[in-house]
Amino acid sequence: QVQLVESGGGSVQAGGSLRLSCAAFGYTYSPYCMAWFRQAPGKEREGVAAIGGDGNTRYADSVKGRFTISRDNAKNTLSLQMDSLKSEDSFMYYCAARYCTVYFAASLRQSDYNYWGQGTQVTVSS
Repeated sequence: QVQLVESGGGSVQAGGSLRLSCAAFGYTYSPYCMAWFRQAPGKEREGVAAIGGDGNTRYADSVKGRFTISRDNAKNTLSLQMDSLKSEDSFMYYCAARYCTVYFAASLRQSDYNYWGQGTQVTVSS
């Protein structure tokens, strides 16, 4: 059973930075595809950034140039560096994963992922 555990959320002022991490447990092989999603209470979960099977990345337009997703295969961890944060980046952030092949493109579609973390809250004050 795959387990994802997020960390690194917190409160920061607008313009500041945070780095989210996601530790993955239970993977038996790679490659695997991973992504970050975010959600406000009562709203749809939206894709933020993703890494595909061959390491390609994809970002939501709202975070391009400010967020950077990266993966450490040896440590089974996924990170999201968030810079120039805005108040509208305040959400619960979730890590997601699925087994995939090197031909699988980075996806921001929620239905493409099988495994989810519990989430970590990010609050940006203006």
